[in-house]
Amino acid sequence: MATVSLTGAPKDAAAVFGLLRTAFPTDRPADDVPQEQSGDNSAVWSAEFEPTSERIPTDPISLEGSVSATLQGDYVTVDQLFEALSTAFAVDHWGAASGDQEKEVDLRLTTKR
Repeated sequence: MATVSLTGAPKDAAAVFGLLRTAFPTDRPADDVPQEQSGDNSAVWSAEFEPTSERIPTDPISLEGSVSATLQGDYVTVDQLFEALSTAFAVDHWGAASGDQEKEVDLRLTTKR
């Protein structure tokens, strides 16, 4: 199991979560999409995903801007989530931390050119 936390435009975050839902079971229903938040603070949306042997999507998805993503969980699941994201988006690594049984990866996702 891994947690994915996103910041960015709600429409772009919804696109990222939509892609991940096609490949991995999640704790969120399909109609639970990021909504615009009032105020000056950036919203963070999170969902948990479970590893699966299902096909990982390979079609690129367009984003209007960029999305910051943090993947946190066991090594296998984080790697599977990263693979799915890197097939659909241009991915820049911002940082990573790892422990005995868990790792965290910080990414910036944009549209593949």
